Amino acid sequence: MSFLRSLTLFWPGLPWAWLRGSWGGLVLATAFAICLNLCIMTAWIWTDFIELEVTFGIWAATAIIWTVSTVSAMSTFPQPLLNYRDEVTEKLFIDARDAYLAGDWLCAETRLQTILTLSPTDGEAQLLLGTLLRRVSRLEEAKKALEKLARSDAGNLWQHAIDRELSLIEQNNQAHSKEIEPHSIPASHPEVNHRKAA
Repeated sequence: MSFLRSLTLFWPGLPWAWLRGSWGGLVLATAFAICLNLCIMTAWIWTDFIELEVTFGIWAATAIIWTVSTVSAMSTFPQPLLNYRDEVTEKLFIDARDAYLAGDWLCAETRLQTILTLSPTDGEAQLLLGTLLRRVSRLEEAKKALEKLARSDAGNLWQHAIDRELSLIEQNNQAHSKEIEPHSIPASHPEVNHRKAA
């Protein structure tokens, strides 16, 4: 995974835009894309309209931007987000887990929300919250929480459990839609009255 992370260094701004969701990184990556496109256009498409010296100047400016950005990115490359718990969050997690196992959903959810406020990258707490939301039939919230965890670095360790929870949510949704389906036609509907008469 670290090799793939380091590949983002080859495009200025990409380490911050891709790995951290930084707007500044996105602006830099977009600006570099525009400069590179301008270089290609002046070198191979607009050769009759742009003088050779201007083309070399644009290529030189783009190379300087790339070099400075890459050196800068290497010195401040965003490290992987670490998932660790201090004593406070560890105690909160144990309390949340115990409350979950005891069926005290409100206490468990409160503790888990507190943990995620203190440590938003805690994958285990995110997974337990998604499971809790599924257990209390808040299926849309559970699905969103689990899909968010699956997209994050913290979700890599829990991918099997996330997939299992998402499949259980899908099964619950299908069962719920089958329960509602026969009752969705009102009793006054002509088709229902026709069936009763037959």
